Formats: sequence, structure tokens, C-alpha cells
Amino acid sequence: MSSALDRRPSPPLSRLRAAAPRRRTRLLALPEARWALAALALFLLALPLYLLDGPAWLWGPLFAATYVTGGWEPGWEGLRALKGRTLDVDLLMVVAALGAAAIGQVLDGALLIVIFATSGALEAVATARTADSVRGLLDLAPATASRLLPDGTEETVDARALAVGDTVLVRPGDRVGADGRVTGGTSDVDQATITGEPLPVAKRVGDEVFAGTVNGTGALRVRVERDPSDSVIARIVKMVEEASGTKAPTQLFIEKVEQRYSIGMVLATLAVFVVPLAFGDGLRPALLRAMTFMIVASPCAVLLSTMPPLLSAIANAGRRGVLAKSAVVMERLGEIDTVALDKTGTLTEGTPRVTDIRPLPGTGVDDVTLLALAASAEHPSEHPLARAVVDAARERRLPLSAAADFSSAPGEGVTATVGGHAVRVGSPSRLPAGTGRAGHLHQAVVAELEESGRTAVTVVRDRAVVGVLGIADRLRPDARATVTALTELTGRAPVLLTGDNERAARHLAAEVGITDVRAGLLPQDKAAAVKEWEAEGRRVLVVGDGVNDAPALAAAHCGIAMGRAGSDLALRTADAIVVRDELATVPAVVRLSRRARRLVIQNLAIAGTFLTVLVAWDLLGTLPLPLGVAGHEGSTVIVGLNGLRLLREAAWPVRAPR
Repeated sequence: MSSALDRRPSPPLSRLRAAAPRRRTRLLALPEARWALAALALFLLALPLYLLDGPAWLWGPLFAATYVTGGWEPGWEGLRALKGRTLDVDLLMVVAALGAAAIGQVLDGALLIVIFATSGALEAVATARTADSVRGLLDLAPATASRLLPDGTEETVDARALAVGDTVLVRPGDRVGADGRVTGGTSDVDQATITGEPLPVAKRVGDEVFAGTVNGTGALRVRVERDPSDSVIARIVKMVEEASGTKAPTQLFIEKVEQRYSIGMVLATLAVFVVPLAFGDGLRPALLRAMTFMIVASPCAVLLSTMPPLLSAIANAGRRGVLAKSAVVMERLGEIDTVALDKTGTLTEGTPRVTDIRPLPGTGVDDVTLLALAASAEHPSEHPLARAVVDAARERRLPLSAAADFSSAPGEGVTATVGGHAVRVGSPSRLPAGTGRAGHLHQAVVAELEESGRTAVTVVRDRAVVGVLGIADRLRPDARATVTALTELTGRAPVLLTGDNERAARHLAAEVGITDVRAGLLPQDKAAAVKEWEAEGRRVLVVGDGVNDAPALAAAHCGIAMGRAGSDLALRTADAIVVRDELATVPAVVRLSRRARRLVIQNLAIAGTFLTVLVAWDLLGTLPLPLGVAGHEGSTVIVGLNGLRLLREAAWPVRAPR
């Protein structure tokens, strides 16, 4: 059987990572999107007819249809909420639109309906796409697995039918079908989706493997130790769904008092109308005063106090490559007081690179020769470390010799004949260390590189060690400055949460100024740490990029995903995305959010002043309706323009690099 295992060629790991099908809800499959689109189309048909003074029998039915298509669903939901003794904002918006139409402001009411319907549709689309990504994560686990029977034969079964104690065969290039332990074979397994480790991990008998991870060039026999429904990948899905569902409803600052204010305004309007009538006032004056009161007491300027600053901040951040998914997100970014950073792909670039070239003295080999020799031998390999060596040689434009008799052994390295010499490149622990002085030098170089967080790769020519290469995931250029800026903003240094090994994590943390390091974490461990901080009253910002970061991103007060290499689930789960992978934009967008919040407070003060003066004038004196409308609209314009100040280029916080 073993001879049949190695005949199948293994596809590149990069292709396997993208092989899982992606599920996506179509836009028009959502009723909210269909109704919003219909309302927008009808509004655009009616608008030119209305502005060009066309006959009312032309634009009137179109506007009426706009009101119906865009307003019936939120109106119905509002009535249902009212039945439950809740004055819903949906109903108030529809009533406001109908009120505008009743006093002749048909265009204003229709525009309000279209904007409201479009906002609801965008929210529905975002929710559906997030659900798609969570469900699509299950596609990382294979649909079928090869189960070995007691008589030595194998059968293809549904991976969900595997039971604890079954033994499955994982061929080169296949995804592991279930969480379990290796009982036979050796291979390199890419488990970045689970642990975030940048390099494949050598797996031998007794090692644990996870469902959905990608097998390398060797064949493995794996004994199933967890039911497929309880696999790590299934638990990630469950944790993301639970965290997203249990997160407290996000309310903007003004929405926290909106319910009480709306009820109070309705009651006050009725009182302004009824009380004068009870004391003998005429119907028309009482109605006019009540209408004026309703207009000037309407919280339009108060509501507008919040959105323009936050939306302007979103637009400004978007120009800088940071996409905040909603105004709520932009508000929450400014509230954070604790930051947790992922390592691979967040603080680092996520791609292994050659950092050290160390030829041994007395071997007659220099830096150029050592790198060219190793790259020539590694050229046929698809291992990430091999690609890093070959890329380094190409960057230096070194000529590569043809490799003959190439072979690769999982967890050990490669062997090839290069220029008539037998060359071996691989793990120092699996290759001859050499004897005498050369052996001591080799061991000292390997120890030095590994102590500094590098992966050491030994190069042997004709059974003699000629040098060592150091390979590491390179730190982002702005990582240290970002950590410093986040420390200043929150008053405490960020925490490093990573699935990578302790030594590599601590070395990188020391480079950027992080002292609190949590290494070797599985996805549930990251999420547990975030939940623990949240339970202590902290407001945590998580910055990550992988599937293994998704539960923590969902559990955090706010989550930011690195967009260029981020997994689909992380991008959907996160509240904001750094599109250009510029880590320095993270503290910048936090500062921008805090500026937006200060503008919100300014706007609320302005709107509150206008509202108080106009309401007092109407109640204590006689406020002419045109003046009331002008004062109401004027306050709305002022707070709107004030909020738009964050659209300026100068509004983006810029700090000199350290």
C-alpha cells in the first residue's frame, strides 16, 4: 500500500489554501436589497419629473410607489415593535417621511425613505456575507476521507461519518480529515489555518494533527481522536457564531437616549396641541403651534450630530487604506484601552525570508557560493523554506546550477547533485553535524541563529558542513513604531497572542517592545484571553489576519484584520480592515475615531442649544413657523458641516516615525 501513496504528485500549498469553495449570498437574494433597489429606481424616475415641474399625475404615483417599496418593511417592523410597547426608530422614520409628504414636502420624504431603505439593505448584506464566511470555513475540512479497515484495505467515506478510533490515510497534498494523532509515516503539515505558524510543521508518529490542515509531501496514517463535530475547525466556527451573536447590541451614542426622547417628543407635541384647546384656544392656532413645536423639537440636528463626523472619519480612513464597516465601528475604535496583536502576518510580513548567510571558516565557501549552492539544490522543492532560499538567490541575481538526482524527505530536507557535488540542505538535527572544530563551529552558529528566533538550515557538500542559512518571517518596518503609538494611546503595552512557539514569539516581542507574550495558543485560547479581559471591564482591540484569529476578532470590543493576506473569515469577522497592510494606520485610525467623538460632543452641544432656544420660544412666546423651520434647518446644516471637517486631508493623524 505504501508504494501507492507516493505516486500522487502534491499540488502547491498556496493552491490548496485557496481550493476550498467559497459560498456567497447573492445580493438580490436578500429581500431588503430588492426593496431598496426598487425604491431607488422609482425615486430616480420621479426626481427629474418633479424638478422639471412635470404634471403631478406623472411624478405623484412614482413617489407613492417609492414610499411603499422602501417603507413598508421598516414600517411593518416598527408596528410590530410598537405592539411590544417599543417606539422603534423604523416607525418614527416612516412617520416622519409621511408627515413631510402631508405638508407638501413629498421629495424630502421620498429621499428619507430611500436613504433609510438603502441603509437597511447594506446592513443585511454585511450580515449575510459574514454568515457565508463562517459557513464556508467548514469547507476547509475535506468532504471525504480514506478510512483504513482492519484487513488493510481502505474505503472512501464521508468525513462527517468518521468516529473516534478510526484510522485514516492522508496522502500527499490532501487535507487532514479529522483531528487525531499520527500512527504512521512522516510529513510536513501546513497548519497555518489553526495555529498561524508561518512554516509547515514536521509530523511524525505520536504528533497531533488537525482537520483542515494541508499535508505536505509524505503520507500519514492518523488515528481519529475527536468527533468531526468537535474538531478544532468546527469549534472555531461555533466560537465565531457565538461571539458574534452574544456581543452586546452596538448603539451609537445618541441612540442610547433616542427611545426616551422620541416618546417624550410625541407626548409633548400632543400636550402642546391639547392643552391650549382645553383653555379655549382655537383649533387652527393650536394646531399651528403644535406643528411648529414638532418641527423645532424634532431631533434631526441631534441625530445628525453623530453621523457626519463618524461617516467623514470612515471616508478619510478609507482613503488611507482602512475600511471601517460601520459608524458603530468607528465609534468603538476610539473606546479601546487594551490591544492584542497577532504575530505572523500582523507584526510580521507572513513570508519566510533568508536573513543570515553563514559560511563556515576553512570550507572555501563564501556567502555567494553558499547561497547559490543551497538554492540550486532547493530549486525543485515546493517547501516554503526552499522557496525562501531560491527567492533570496534570485534577488541577488545569482546563477543557479541544474540539480540532478533530487529527493526530498519530510522533516529532514532535500538531497541533490549540483555541479558534480552531493549536496544536502535541511534541518541541522537531521543532517551530519561534522566533527572536530568544524562541528563545533556548526553547532555554535545553529545555536546562535535559533536563539535569535531564526530557523537554521544546514548546507552539506560532499558530507562536509559548509555553512548555515538563517530564515525568519521578517518584521514589518512600522511594527515597533506602531507598538509604541498604541502604548501611548491606551496607557499599556499591547499583548502578543500567537500560535507560534515561545522562543520565536519572545524574540520578536523584544524587538518591538512587547513584554506580555502568550505563545502556543490555539484559536479558543486567544478568544478566551480576550473574553477574560472583556470580563474585567477592558475594551479590547484585536489585530490579526488568519482563520485562527477569527474567534478573538469576534469576541473583542473591536477587531481589525490585515487585508492583503488575511483569510476570508478574518476579513468578514473583523470590524475594520487594513487594506494596504500598513500597520501604522491602526493607531492612526484610533486617533481619528477619538477626534470624531470630540466633534460629536461639539455637535450635540450646538444642536441642544438651538433646540432649547427654539422650543422655549415656541412655548413661552409666538415662534413664527417659517422662523422655526429656518432655525431647525440651520442647526442641522451647522452640525452637518462641522462633522464634515474630518474629510480634510489634514484630519488624518500623522506621527513622525520613531
